[in-house]
Amino acid sequence: MSSAKPEREYFLDSIRAYLMLLGVPFHVSLIYSTQKWAVNSHDASMWLTVLNDFIHAFRMQVFFVISGYFSYMLYLRYQPQRWLKVRLERVGIPMLTAVPLITLPQLFITKNLTDKIGDWNSFSLYDKYNTLAWELISHLWFLLVLVILTTFGMVAFRWLNKQQRSIDYQQIGWGKLTLALLTYALIWCAFRRVLFYFVPAVFADGLFSIAVMQTLMFLPFFMLGALSWKHQALKALFVRFNPVMCFGAIAVFIAYSLNQRYSSGEGWLYEIDMIISTLMGLCMLNVCFSFGHKLLNSHSPRIMYLVNASLFIYLVHHPLTILYGIYITPHIGNNTLGFFVGLLMVFGVAFTLYEIHLRIPLLRFLFSGKPQRK
Repeated sequence: MSSAKPEREYFLDSIRAYLMLLGVPFHVSLIYSTQKWAVNSHDASMWLTVLNDFIHAFRMQVFFVISGYFSYMLYLRYQPQRWLKVRLERVGIPMLTAVPLITLPQLFITKNLTDKIGDWNSFSLYDKYNTLAWELISHLWFLLVLVILTTFGMVAFRWLNKQQRSIDYQQIGWGKLTLALLTYALIWCAFRRVLFYFVPAVFADGLFSIAVMQTLMFLPFFMLGALSWKHQALKALFVRFNPVMCFGAIAVFIAYSLNQRYSSGEGWLYEIDMIISTLMGLCMLNVCFSFGHKLLNSHSPRIMYLVNASLFIYLVHHPLTILYGIYITPHIGNNTLGFFVGLLMVFGVAFTLYEIHLRIPLLRFLFSGKPQRK
């Protein structure tokens, strides 16, 4: 445990906030993409499909690196039991709050106003449970994954804290790092393929898909963040711009788009996606960290406002986007115009709700998990 507080990493705060806020253009563009969603425009837009693919290809990998970085930093500051309590409160309370206040109303919206769910009355008991699991967790999935990774961190961070420096991280470059994460990705692929052959129905289970497969997918990025706190040579590697990783992101994104278009769920779509997403996450990790360190590593009241607002905006934007898609999208014939009007409306309502919730102490606590100062 360490009581000394390190200098604040403003650029990491900023990147994390922007990654959260990217959820809004991601879901608004989803309406106008070729992807089937709860609501879609009459015709798909190619450039909005590409934008949607790009955001989805890297956003959460980089987010979990930053989460692992800050999680391990706080682990060293508190006693382990207090750390676990604080972290679970910060993540778990907003997640549990969002279920009755956000995703449950969203379930009724999609059930009654869209064709996404289908005929509820014809569902079996398991189908109803599974639909509830998918819809109530919905876009809260990353909070559930963070809860699981935080609990896992009690063991992993204890081991990491006691680990002697058997590896010279000064000698670790992008090549070795890529090889290590690709090895993990191949193990994940083999595990998924075995399940696919013997118990394929398990992938239709919402809780299993999120709690197990998604957690295992993002585990190496979470631990990579923790390692970059412990070994500053890794962090220095991340913030030092590498042109190979920058141009590599372009090549990998092309591969990502082709896989989304031409692979199928019955084939190797998800295994190929895991490998490509791992590479895309590493490439964009360097791009985000290097440019963020150069451009965003300073205190700004406006940025700190976005940092504080980002989780709330992410939580409330999803049902707002669905409502926009149901009631406004059909009346705007131009997809590009509809996209920007959607951004304006969803962000506008979300930030208005954020300002309202700041003035209600109970809501401030429920959506932050932090005791409010008098």
